Amino acid sequence: MKTILRYFRKYVPETVLAPLFKFMEATLELLVPLVIASIIDRGIPEGDKAFILSRGGILAAFAVVGLALAITAQYFSARSAIGVCADIRASLLDKIQSLSYGRLDSIGVSTLVTRMTSDVNTLQTGINLTLRLLLRSPFVVFGAMIVAFTIDAKCALIFAGVIAVLLVIVFGILLTAIPRHRGVQKALDGVTSSARENLTGVRVLRAFLQEETEIKEFEGRTRRLEKLQLAVGRISAALNPATLVAVNIAVIVLIHTGALRVDAGTLTQGQVVALYNLLSQILVELVKMANLVITIAKAAACGARVSAVLRLENGETDGSSIPDEAAPRGLIEFADVSFSYENAGAPSVAGVSFTARPGSVIGVIGGTGSGKTTLVNLIAGFYRATVGSVHFDGIDIAEFDPAALRSRVSVVPQKAVLLSGTIRENLEMGRPGAGEEEMLCALETAQALDFVQSREKGLDEPVLRAGGNFSGGQKQRLAIARALMKPCEVLILDDSTSALDYATEAKLRAALASRESAPTTFIVSQRAASIRNADLIIVLDEGRPVGIGRHGELIKNCAVYREIYRTQFRGDDGEGAAS
Repeated sequence: MKTILRYFRKYVPETVLAPLFKFMEATLELLVPLVIASIIDRGIPEGDKAFILSRGGILAAFAVVGLALAITAQYFSARSAIGVCADIRASLLDKIQSLSYGRLDSIGVSTLVTRMTSDVNTLQTGINLTLRLLLRSPFVVFGAMIVAFTIDAKCALIFAGVIAVLLVIVFGILLTAIPRHRGVQKALDGVTSSARENLTGVRVLRAFLQEETEIKEFEGRTRRLEKLQLAVGRISAALNPATLVAVNIAVIVLIHTGALRVDAGTLTQGQVVALYNLLSQILVELVKMANLVITIAKAAACGARVSAVLRLENGETDGSSIPDEAAPRGLIEFADVSFSYENAGAPSVAGVSFTARPGSVIGVIGGTGSGKTTLVNLIAGFYRATVGSVHFDGIDIAEFDPAALRSRVSVVPQKAVLLSGTIRENLEMGRPGAGEEEMLCALETAQALDFVQSREKGLDEPVLRAGGNFSGGQKQRLAIARALMKPCEVLILDDSTSALDYATEAKLRAALASRESAPTTFIVSQRAASIRNADLIIVLDEGRPVGIGRHGELIKNCAVYREIYRTQFRGDDGEGAAS
């Protein structure tokens, strides 16, 4: 929890003032039974109305002041809890943004979503209640016992006994519940993961009639979560009845003992009523503490999960090397590179060696799962080679400053991702503060200018979440335009034209080729037409390069490439495109 505690530094005044005001409110509450006892023992027997009214006025003043103190304490505790958890969410987002792709893959997106939402919300509730009640309730309990000793030591022993029993009950249930709450949160991760997969893959599920299968799997996970929550709920539910039984037994013993001592003349009726009120206060506070214990148990489990993410190393070694300005710009070299994902049985790419000259076009082709995306992700530094080395402008990517590396690389991923906002705002992600003329130029190159200008608001056309108001081809062209806005030395198009028709794709390739100072461009595709005119083509099969060369060479010498080409261009032997 040390990781969480450091977030309280900005909120030290609120963190101190909240329990302080609750402490003052509790002090007034402890004085109330003594005032009532004085009314019963003196005001009523003597018929002194002035005394009764004065003491009644004191009780009314206590109520007003106590209410003001409680509201003030609530304000400071809420301010502290909300502020701390807002900073934790910001830190979680920063941490997630800094994690390497490999680390994100091992943790899982659904787990991170649960920790940033459900876990932080539970932690916020726990902090709020802790600041208000963690000190107040014990103070009232032990303060009531001390006041009881000032009234009558023999009856006060009953208080000591019941407090000891209640502490055993509370902490016994606490120690039993905390580990089970961790299990509940882990099961919740599974439910969140299943729901997320079903939502993102709903079209695939419907296409293959797998709705019933997924419903059964989801129901299985929710039933497991239900069983865990019921088990924890039964343990937690035992708190209130157990404390009520203990306190009510103590009340019976107190009234019996108090009646005998009143009859003997050693106690007054007012003192017995005061003792009963003090015991009632203990009951109320212990019920509050019981509920607080449950909340703290949940918050502790969630806080540990949040802390685990905040303590994660980002998974990449941050180098500091920056290429010399005189060095080649966009030179990429692979030297016998292999890469394996964590816990994978075999390498995703293996034995890859090639050199991409500045300004050249490199095509990467192969069947599904052949390692094409993995290969280009190594260039952007999203993953680090497990064997061999990747050099960018003569510097090993492992020694590169990540920010400096990614400022020189522009990537259009397989799945076009647009963020909610406007077309203009999405393009400005590539170059903040860019002018409208630059945006229109990028849109024209990406073959997106026509449909953008056809929209009523043009560049200011709203973009729904994930680009839901655009077709697949439109999203891909906007994503390409965004990438072109960014000044870069390496441009990676990772199968980013799969939704475009052949004519539009051909126009896009021609527009890219005609650009001045063109970056080194990597085109990943399953279409031979997309890469046949590339300066160098890399053919992958099950992660291994089975052919590296130009189109004409590969048609003659690479069976895998020849099969891909002839499957897509029946009747064309490809010789005419050799160069």
